Amino acid sequence: MDDLIQQCVEKLVTAQKLVVSTGAGVSQESGIPTFRDQDTGLWEEADPLLYASPIGWALQPREVWNWYHARRQEMQQAKPNPGHHALVALEQLVPQVVVITQNIDRLHHQAGSRDIVALHGDMYAYKCDQNCQGDPTPVNPDAVTWTEETAPPRCPYCETGKVRPDVVWFGEMLQRAHVERALNEARTCDVILVAGTAGKIPLSVALPAQARERGAFVIEVNPNESDVTPHAHVRLAGPSGIVLPKLVAALRAAR
Repeated sequence: MDDLIQQCVEKLVTAQKLVVSTGAGVSQESGIPTFRDQDTGLWEEADPLLYASPIGWALQPREVWNWYHARRQEMQQAKPNPGHHALVALEQLVPQVVVITQNIDRLHHQAGSRDIVALHGDMYAYKCDQNCQGDPTPVNPDAVTWTEETAPPRCPYCETGKVRPDVVWFGEMLQRAHVERALNEARTCDVILVAGTAGKIPLSVALPAQARERGAFVIEVNPNESDVTPHAHVRLAGPSGIVLPKLVAALRAAR
């Protein structure tokens, strides 16, 4: 591991731009369950067709709203872990750091990362499901009232649309601006670090693949091999909360 970390440090010392791509594994270390893990993933107990699709929302919006409200309450108990904080520390060591995340929990924000692209939305943000004032139409959660029986609340602007979580569901497209920025950052970075993703989301593989094609050094941090592994120059095997602080310490020592 020390030799592999040193290879990464040699690239990071001269890097002008570092892109970090994170997945659910990074948040799992803060106690937030992943969606897909066997036995422990949220989709082991909840039907994604109901709770994460426009069809489920159309058929049972109250049940979907209340499920997400319960998830938000659980997420509020989570705190950034050493992996999140290590990524913030990298901002003091590399001139530009961009975090591109699949996670919707705001833990990167809480830790203090400054430049974040949240590909899959924000669990704490709301919008009108009719996009009545543009796509999206953000809704201030303090501007709506509801109970478990009356959920979901009506959009305060059009009063016909319903307020829904501002997250990307199955069958929905990622925001084009977010995708374009993520790809552009990957194509123009010196190093890309991919942490905590199995690579099942196509973009999570496309980012390191295109970065490497343009000459960037690709680092993967993951306890297990993934669909990202074939594109990585180095895989640091282990949880991000353990591996990333070691990487930061080695980079500091080299400077």
